[in-house]
Amino acid sequence: MKKTQYLVMAILVLTLIISSLLGGCSPVDTSNLKVVTSTSLIAQVVERVGGDDVDAVNIIPPAQCPGHFDVKPGDIQKLADADLFLLHGWQGEKFSQELIASADNSDLSVVTLDIQTTENQNWMVPAVQREAVDIIVSALCQVDTENCAAYQELATEYKDKISAKEVEIETRLAQANPSGVNVICAEMQAGFIKWVGFNIVATYTRNDPDIPQVAKELVDKGRVGNVTLVIDNLQSGQDAAKAIAADIGCKRIILSNFPGGFDSTETWEKAIDRNIELILEAITQ
Repeated sequence: MKKTQYLVMAILVLTLIISSLLGGCSPVDTSNLKVVTSTSLIAQVVERVGGDDVDAVNIIPPAQCPGHFDVKPGDIQKLADADLFLLHGWQGEKFSQELIASADNSDLSVVTLDIQTTENQNWMVPAVQREAVDIIVSALCQVDTENCAAYQELATEYKDKISAKEVEIETRLAQANPSGVNVICAEMQAGFIKWVGFNIVATYTRNDPDIPQVAKELVDKGRVGNVTLVIDNLQSGQDAAKAIAADIGCKRIILSNFPGGFDSTETWEKAIDRNIELILEAITQ
């Protein structure tokens, strides 16, 4: 009888051990807020202020122009499983309404971010980045009030880092005197380039350099305006103005408007640092 009791106890202990081990292999907690973003500009902010309470999934690859993005079946599934979809509301995001309809997720909250920019700003500019943080946190809090305080705390920490980086960059730029440099740049980079302090002689769209007459006008403006630097945009044709820079006889650099566009630039700080490094190398050599 005692042998039977020992056997039963042994089986119970073994069962408890196996259950404990299997419990350690159970699926990860899925209670996190699931957020889908249209670009890495939004995604990296969500990741920074969402912390461990948010799972962020981005749609448009950071090196790709939003206006040339094609929806894939996997993108539809991302929205079908999501709680919140954050997008810019840019003209280049025309795919978004089709994507939302195809996902057929009645529980999905969709928020178009109203981020105010001027001709002297874009999302890479520190002031705009801080505004984006506030608006994104507000969107997170609307759908997840329980973790709102945590989001706000992380947002404050991130905005402090943005301000510190702004001071650092402005100090570096002041030493290089960008206002004395005449440039031609891609239209999508104009807001950032004006914030940097360059004197913009002319801008161009993605297709302008392919039009002979427009290309000639840009070259003429570059020569007359003593342009010493041409700035292409990674996401809208990284070599668009390569021939124009060659005809003018000046340097050319390629900048990114999105975190992650270049390798090892997944955060805003790393992305803007890379842009500033490229700029300073071009004008100080």
